[in-house]
Amino acid sequence: MQMLNGDIVVVTGGLGLIGKAFCKEIIKNRGKVIIGDLYAKQGISFQNELGKGNALFLELNSSEPDSIDSFLEAGKNHFGKIDSAIHCAYPCSKQWGTKFEDLKAEGLKDDLFNQLGGAILFSQRLILFYREQGYGNLVHVSSIQGVATPKFEHYEGTKMVSPIEYSAIKSGIISITKYLAKYCKSQNIRVNCIAPSLSKSKIAEPMLKNPTIAEGIAKAHPLKRLGEGKDSAALAKFLITEESSWITGQIIAVDGGRSKLS
Repeated sequence: MQMLNGDIVVVTGGLGLIGKAFCKEIIKNRGKVIIGDLYAKQGISFQNELGKGNALFLELNSSEPDSIDSFLEAGKNHFGKIDSAIHCAYPCSKQWGTKFEDLKAEGLKDDLFNQLGGAILFSQRLILFYREQGYGNLVHVSSIQGVATPKFEHYEGTKMVSPIEYSAIKSGIISITKYLAKYCKSQNIRVNCIAPSLSKSKIAEPMLKNPTIAEGIAKAHPLKRLGEGKDSAALAKFLITEESSWITGQIIAVDGGRSKLS
């Protein structure tokens, strides 16, 4: 198993459940991490938890080009380079989680721009940075909902919905990944994407408390368990090491077989 051996890795949305798992996996494998997120107090606390020699927190608005440029420059100034980036920022409007029939234009506009537009803008600024540096690696985070339609029965009896805009955004991130991998061919820049299924989290708790829904979710995953942040983190780590140096433009599901076998 190849270690990161001092590689510097950006994680946007690094204070989220999956973002924290990515950061911890990177450090466990002897890398160093630049954590990008909006919440300074929590960010500094997480940086200190990981160790100042291993981690740097910087405030980042991932849908604002000037913020992205400042973030990348500050990270480079601190560590001397940026080898890879994992983009999992997930900014949501107040409307997020509203059912299809009640969607309003303003919230929809915000979510589509901040999540999908932000993924494009972050990719743009990062790739320009990589071209000047001479190399780089980008991993986007989509979802199983970008690969397959939702299993709506899993939401019955709860107040939760699977937002149509979430499926649109995560499908779009898959298209962005393929586009950029080809666009950056012969530039020593790789772009890949991971697509996780439902993971154990506070978000999933209302579904899992219902025995019927929990049983249905288990049956939908042939490996008979929900994912955890560490499952996606292990794949992300592989995609930013030299072990995956001949892999680009790929969308890899981390879903216990759900998208292909259920």
